[in-house]
Amino acid sequence: MTKTRKLTTTAILTAAALVVFVIESQIPSLTSVPGIKLGLSNVFTLFALYTVGAPWAFALLLIRVVLGGLLTGQTMAILYSLSGGLLAFGAMLLGRRLIPEKQLWVVSVFGAIFHNIGQIAAAVLITSTSEILYYLPILLVSAIVTGAFTGVSAQLVLKRLKQSRFLK
Repeated sequence: MTKTRKLTTTAILTAAALVVFVIESQIPSLTSVPGIKLGLSNVFTLFALYTVGAPWAFALLLIRVVLGGLLTGQTMAILYSLSGGLLAFGAMLLGRRLIPEKQLWVVSVFGAIFHNIGQIAAAVLITSTSEILYYLPILLVSAIVTGAFTGVSAQLVLKRLKQSRFLK
């Protein structure tokens, strides 16, 4: 894939991720536990990681987190999203090297788990309240479910695009 095609693909994926992020931020929580979301915009980060490469996927992540926080008016959430996103990206990058592409959903689960760990770590540091750690087990269970869902979604899209010969 040429650099121009990677840039264009990343720009389209970033725009789509931002739209999904903004829409998802308007949906009320699906559970009685606050803060649990599907994280559907992560589908685009995963897709980018496997198609255009790590540097482009990393740029997508950073732009999505910063612009998403600004567009939704949740500027404080940028710190939490960034800490979770950076840790998740590192886990997914490592997972991509160790886990075959046909199990992309597993990479997504690890990304979701580390995203929640990063967010809780940021919350503990920002608030100086270690009691927030009691919330972590609940978030880790939700990370397994939501990470599997977003991972399967990204895996199916990647598979279909390869079958259609849109991707090599």
